Amino acid sequence: MTDGVKVAVVGATGYAGYELARILLRHPNLDEPTFYLRDSNSTVHCLTELFPQLRGWGEAPCKPFSVEAIRKSGAQAAFLATPHEASLDLVPDLLDAGLRVVDLSGAFRFANPATFSQWYKLPAPSSAALAEAVYGLPELYADRLASARLVANPGCYPTSVILGLRPLVEAGWIDAGRGVVCDCKSGASGAGKEPKRETHFVEVNGNFRAYGLFTHRHTPEVTEHTGLAPEDFMFTTHLLPVERGILSTLYVWLEQARSRDEIESAFRAFYAGRPMVRISRAGSLPELQHVARTNFCDIGFALDESGKRLVIVSCLDNLGKGAAGQAVQNFNCMMGWAEETGLI
Repeated sequence: MTDGVKVAVVGATGYAGYELARILLRHPNLDEPTFYLRDSNSTVHCLTELFPQLRGWGEAPCKPFSVEAIRKSGAQAAFLATPHEASLDLVPDLLDAGLRVVDLSGAFRFANPATFSQWYKLPAPSSAALAEAVYGLPELYADRLASARLVANPGCYPTSVILGLRPLVEAGWIDAGRGVVCDCKSGASGAGKEPKRETHFVEVNGNFRAYGLFTHRHTPEVTEHTGLAPEDFMFTTHLLPVERGILSTLYVWLEQARSRDEIESAFRAFYAGRPMVRISRAGSLPELQHVARTNFCDIGFALDESGKRLVIVSCLDNLGKGAAGQAVQNFNCMMGWAEETGLI
């Protein structure tokens, strides 16, 4: 392909980075992407040297990273699949070089820079760059993405929770004072590729554990984009002994009795025209295997006989809709293309 849009990818060596490469190499509107490695000692010239499974998918050249090299390449945009601390430094420089940026880290997700510092224990992001950042959840903010120069890709857990709760919060149907429980479970790839004792095979296989209770750094994303007060919900995350996927079970009380048809209609109306959210019929619940290796978020629910106790199940692939797939969906919106381009 020679007439497509040119993009640069920084940080393609992790799990989300590989997933991003896999999608971009098949995207019909892109020229072959160029991958930039931040390891100055790297001798890798093609991404297939790191990921042989990509052989035959097209050219995947790897080059030493520098902002100047990306600028001179003619790339119109850069995807950053980099650690939070790296994105803090790289995003302002890439914006200054005239590129549009989709950042998969958490560095620019919060309106208040102090929020990032408090929860991530890192320096505050550039205020100038942060002022340009758009939170990259197309189902909520597609109208802002078209003109965005910087898109902060959401976290995987928050994507599942926000999409599951936002329609009913906006409708005013949730009795938040009675408490909302967000019970979330993720596959091990959500912890990243960096070796950690708790994600070793022997620790994960045949095991199941909760972590980050009341301290998980994705908590403020949920509050900012659902409108729920921190004291009105609990957000608990668990590590599943599987490769990928997130299943969030959301427990809520409704402010008045509703029927199953009303709940289903509310979800369908809210996500009408949003191709990456699939609403299950009342009583049918999504599963991890339904969304693995896709960019879909599947939402189902069950309502008790009183019509006031509601359980919502929101399910997605943490590397797809929770990371790389969503980054491409955001870029499609930035470019004025159909959201699902290259994703279905």
